[in-house]
Amino acid sequence: MKKDFLLEEELYKPVREYLTSIGYDVKAEVGNCDVFAMKGDKVVVVELKKGLTIELLVQATNRQKFADLVYIAIPKPKINFFSKKWKDICNLIRRLQIGLILVSKKDNEYTVKINIEPAPFDIKKSVNSGKKKRNSLVKEFKGRSLEDNVGGSKGKKLMTAYREQSIKIAEYMMENGPTSAASLSKIGFEHKRTYSIIYNNYYGWFKKLDKGMYELSEEGVSEIRNREKLKIV
Repeated sequence: MKKDFLLEEELYKPVREYLTSIGYDVKAEVGNCDVFAMKGDKVVVVELKKGLTIELLVQATNRQKFADLVYIAIPKPKINFFSKKWKDICNLIRRLQIGLILVSKKDNEYTVKINIEPAPFDIKKSVNSGKKKRNSLVKEFKGRSLEDNVGGSKGKKLMTAYREQSIKIAEYMMENGPTSAASLSKIGFEHKRTYSIIYNNYYGWFKKLDKGMYELSEEGVSEIRNREKLKIV
């Protein structure tokens, strides 16, 4: 059965009922806060919107100036909750120390789910989890010297350290003729990546000869000549 479409004002009742059920006194539109709730001296604010926007996040962080806990409540989105996109959204919300409430409706019945609780964000833990990615990016950065890429490019073939070394190997073969991965390593090419480039032949630029020797294929020759025409160094 098709789920009912939720209007922004429809979010208030189920959110209010949920907060009331866990002991809060709840009122609407207190000082421009969509939902203002109190339990003793504890203040909770919930902002209601039809969808997740930058404006909503800004509004929620402004409420943190006076509220103990701040949530945003939106209709449950039609999204793959295991997708990278959704995980990135949740990570941003956690970094902002905001809570996320998802509201769904089926057959006139509302369901309220606390998807994220507002809590202090562990920056140190986040940085530690990104060390592997950081090391990979630093290695890629240091492995590149050609400036073929343009920041913000979409749908274009990008220069990587792997591709750059493939080009340099192809240029060497173009000038010096057939060679082996071992010989390339001896003259300064990175050993592990050189063997991967030659043997895996990802771009199809190399052609195997006898006894571990390789030469440029027609595709390889064409690639280097095209680069020379464009005067890319």
